[in-house]
Amino acid sequence: MNDQKNILSRFSLSLKGLARRNRKRALLLNNLGEGSLDFSSNDYLGLSHHPKLLASVKLAIEDGMAVGATGSRLLRGHHIQHHNLETQAAEIFGSEHALYFANGFMANYALFTCLPKAGDLIIYDELVHASIHDGMLAGKAKTIAAKHNDVGHFEEIIKQQRGAGFIGQIWISIESIYSMDGDIAPVAELVSIANKYDAFLVVDEAHATGVWGEGGKGLIAQYEGAENIISMHTCGKALGASGALICASKVICDYMVNFSRPFIYSTAPSPLAAYTVSQSLEIMQDEGVILRERLLKHIKLTQSLFASLGLETSNTQIQPIIIGDAGKTMEIAGMLQSQGYDIRGVRPPTVPDGSSRLRITINLNISEQNIRAMATILKAVL
Repeated sequence: MNDQKNILSRFSLSLKGLARRNRKRALLLNNLGEGSLDFSSNDYLGLSHHPKLLASVKLAIEDGMAVGATGSRLLRGHHIQHHNLETQAAEIFGSEHALYFANGFMANYALFTCLPKAGDLIIYDELVHASIHDGMLAGKAKTIAAKHNDVGHFEEIIKQQRGAGFIGQIWISIESIYSMDGDIAPVAELVSIANKYDAFLVVDEAHATGVWGEGGKGLIAQYEGAENIISMHTCGKALGASGALICASKVICDYMVNFSRPFIYSTAPSPLAAYTVSQSLEIMQDEGVILRERLLKHIKLTQSLFASLGLETSNTQIQPIIIGDAGKTMEIAGMLQSQGYDIRGVRPPTVPDGSSRLRITINLNISEQNIRAMATILKAVL
């Protein structure tokens, strides 16, 4: 039998290769030390520590709410908290039905391995999330990448495929706000394309839910409820909790209950987690206007300060600063972290080669004073 060194050598070599290219990752605590300022999390509305949310969860635990589901949803794992959350989410977001998953990655993976079939075609924006890529890779449908946010290219691909004799179902996959660039998808135009060619439009609302759209319902909100619209709302970002909701027609949700292997064969998410999301949605409805107004002021201040430094800005809470070189990016991120600013570097393969960046997120865990101070130190470091 090979000794342990030989057994592990291929993994060690891969890690060393990553290190040579400045791509080796390591885990950092979320606070990077006492007093570190949050410029990296997706807790956009600061709900993860909201007093009402914490009080609700504490009371639920004291009342004996189950922490674990103890089984899959189709066995004994389907709790009243799951049912209540899905009913509430469908009503809020405007869909006919909803399904709750443990996280956004699993929701997307479950969707793309279940719904598009062999003989179908998925046209996806080239910058969609890894969970969508993995779902498509494990699925059986044909896939073609469209240029980022290029509506004309989406339609061009459809015309080319139809012209070549393709007769299967078409699926269009996008994010409403892209997680690494902070830019917004041309949702209305893509809805028109989907309607024109009888396609399904699947919209990942991960970075819009709670923040953008009427009532924080996302950028696809006005189209929710249509038979060909499917949305995914992450609960672990602006909602400050965990899990994800797929909102769609009842037929689509029932189909996934019967045919989605990740849904059928996974232990259900914690009932306490489902309850927490439900409480987050209530806060979003009750206090969302005030919270979103505060966040928008933060975003506008950041845009102004960054523009004064000659930096390009996005129109959302995600503000990337492209450095290019991976090593230099991580060096700058480390310098900022040493000054008490939790700003992380993002490198390939998460972003394209040559586009390593600082991914700065604006949220309500920081103040205007913190933002001004961050811009000052950023100017010095850059």
